[in-house]
Amino acid sequence: MSLIWATRGQGWGFTFLRDGGLMDPLPAYQEAFAGLEDEPEVCRRVGDKVVLRFLDPEGRTDRAGRPIPHDFVVSGALVEEIQSVTDGRRLVWPEVSDEYARDWSKTPFPRA
Repeated sequence: MSLIWATRGQGWGFTFLRDGGLMDPLPAYQEAFAGLEDEPEVCRRVGDKVVLRFLDPEGRTDRAGRPIPHDFVVSGALVEEIQSVTDGRRLVWPEVSDEYARDWSKTPFPRA
């Protein structure tokens, strides 16, 4: 499985936490999420990838109290198994949840 993962933390803004092996994941991310900017949750197949957005499963919010969305562009073996937001949350979140729990409250963003 390969992931482009973009989200924000408690005190840091929207950033890519995983780049899907790309030097610059932004163009692939923008193409995948085109037209979905206002959707709070989404699961859509785009070619051989799945575009997935869901709100933080732990209910975390940023300092302004806004819910935190997690945006993924998923490639690889899991694509066939992800048919819904529920599937995506069940299959993708366990792969990243520990990493996010470790970093979401750090300020500034730990990789900056």
